[in-house]
Amino acid sequence: MSVLNLAEIERALREVQRVFPQINKDLFDRRDPLDDEVIENMMQGYALVDQLLTDRIDIFAMGQLNYWLKLNAVVLCGVDPDVVARHHRLLEATAARFYDEPGAGIRDVMDWYAFNRGKSVWRRAAGAFNRILSDPQLFIEGNHRSGALIMSYVLAKEGRPPFVLTRENARGFFNPSSVIKKAKKRSFIMQYKFQKFTGAFADYLQNQQNPAFLESPKAEKKRVTAGPSE
Repeated sequence: MSVLNLAEIERALREVQRVFPQINKDLFDRRDPLDDEVIENMMQGYALVDQLLTDRIDIFAMGQLNYWLKLNAVVLCGVDPDVVARHHRLLEATAARFYDEPGAGIRDVMDWYAFNRGKSVWRRAAGAFNRILSDPQLFIEGNHRSGALIMSYVLAKEGRPPFVLTRENARGFFNPSSVIKKAKKRSFIMQYKFQKFTGAFADYLQNQQNPAFLESPKAEKKRVTAGPSE
């Protein structure tokens, strides 16, 4: 049984794609256009998140960290084996960075998450995203998109709606992210400011949540029991 309402998520992303030229004008850092490939890859990413949730896979558990790399690979390459093969050098370099980056990498994210396990789900999702995006970033490319999927996993695992970019929340996502990605993980001053960033972003996540992005049990049951249309 699905956890995420993938149809509603795609509808929201397509709407952002339609109005993104106007949104982009208001951003601190201009973003690349949201073309069809980006949207399609993100939908493949949300489908993978949905599968992980359905299968009850804990991506924060040792032995399951490879799913972080799979999510990153999907947002960059989709699921076409030929496209994935063409990017094998990037994906191999990303895996090396992911596991071995001194003072950063996945160990940094896992350490932060373990230390903050008792905090609210909003703060844990926000903090994980900030650790992914701050310098040095967790992945070589696709940190914003991969981070959005990781946040969605954290939130939906505890029954909260996933994070989905919408025309209403896009500026509130990209502009703080422009500040976070320039923050140095190893800076003593930034360690202090990081708590403020995380709290503010947690509030943002909570305020923009949309239950429509979660699958309704009634809707799921209706699809399963409905016969073929004539």
